Amino acid sequence: MKRPILIHPDPRLKKVCAPVADISDELRKLADDMLETMYDAPGVGLAAPQIGVLDRLIVLDCVKEEGEAPRPLQMFNPRVIAASDEENVYEEGCLSIPDQYADVTRPKVVDVEWLDRDGNLQTDTFDGLWATCVQHEIDHLEGKLFIDYLKPIKRQMITRKMQKFKKERARQKDG
Repeated sequence: MKRPILIHPDPRLKKVCAPVADISDELRKLADDMLETMYDAPGVGLAAPQIGVLDRLIVLDCVKEEGEAPRPLQMFNPRVIAASDEENVYEEGCLSIPDQYADVTRPKVVDVEWLDRDGNLQTDTFDGLWATCVQHEIDHLEGKLFIDYLKPIKRQMITRKMQKFKKERARQKDG
């Protein structure tokens, strides 16, 4: 089931999420819904707070090549356990900040630990777009958005655009 995506500014996007204590069928269903929502948007990652759920859960799939099999990941309680000194700059966007993009510098390679949907501890190394995406989504769990890496003027400009976007969207729903 597709879920509505919260648009910045929304106070829920700035909250630190609670760890998942037990991976229930309800949480597995939520993870499946998040993947469906992400693919439909379309995006390469989605964090639970973006749909108003303040649990430490992210989904991602950075496969973009035509004909390449999707590689959906569902991560409960993900955390970066190591990061390279080498950095990468990617132009990031966010489903909660539609049509706004900016260059963000992050570690090029990260090791991430998480629980899979069966509660098993997983560890993997992510590089390139995958590393950027997983860090971006984990930031959401800490109440941090990609625009928080930008200079204040640029961040304020994007926030104002989003406020205007939300007003226009509300007006269209009412009209």
